[in-house]
Amino acid sequence: MILLSWISKQKAGEPMSERKTQQELDFERKHEEDLQRIREFRLIDDDFMAAVFEDHDCAEFLLRIILKRDDLIVREVHGQYSIKNLQGRSVRLDILAVDRNNRAYNIEVQRSDRGASEKRARYNSSLLDANLTDSGEEYDALNETYVIFITENDILRAGLPIYHIDRTVQETGMIFNDQAHIIYVNSQIKDETALGKLMHDFFCTNSKDMNYSILAQRVRYFKEDTKGVAAMCRAMEKMRDETEHETSVKHALAMLADGVPCEKVAKYTDLSIEEVRALAEKKSA
Repeated sequence: MILLSWISKQKAGEPMSERKTQQELDFERKHEEDLQRIREFRLIDDDFMAAVFEDHDCAEFLLRIILKRDDLIVREVHGQYSIKNLQGRSVRLDILAVDRNNRAYNIEVQRSDRGASEKRARYNSSLLDANLTDSGEEYDALNETYVIFITENDILRAGLPIYHIDRTVQETGMIFNDQAHIIYVNSQIKDETALGKLMHDFFCTNSKDMNYSILAQRVRYFKEDTKGVAAMCRAMEKMRDETEHETSVKHALAMLADGVPCEKVAKYTDLSIEEVRALAEKKSA
């Protein structure tokens, strides 16, 4: 947040010293790098996708095309939504949406095949089940769920634009109606269908090249509007901070495992002594 604060001060007309400090030069360089990244962002890039589809109307539009359901009404939507697994560790979902019938949708974009593996789909589905019901509720209270991967490559390699995965009874071929659905969208197919046009838009860096105005307008906001660009810069800086913190926690856990005292761990990881002690207590529990 220091970077954005410093930029704001310069725009407000605060005098700058003739000779910039190294810290100021680093801030300027980082800001220019962020602006260049924003110009190059596409919807297939998860950070940008999460920002665009956190918008209610855009998320609803996306789901209606993928599911071919014009009656779908999104009640709430969250971008970069943190959800806890059974071990209490936070996992970040690109998009989590809930419709008016309490169906839950986890939408992920994946540029690497590994990030969209079959077991990753199963894992995300289990996360939805574990987090969308309250303790003590009956099994029948489970939400109907959809885990949707929009993949850069044709993960299932059958040359189809979309794949619907539902459990079946092997002996009869009947659908096992547990209402947990997994969908893979193959972004390689950019034909003249509604889905193909949508996948075309996922690879545009310029909003003028996009088919759908509702998405182009949102993309334009984050790439060209002053407030939108500032919002993306803040989001990118926040993600950098979170990544740095996660790395510090990882290093702290390794040092604690080697018997390094909490005070030294705090010193070398920039974590607070309270946070390090909490990690140590959790590790020994």
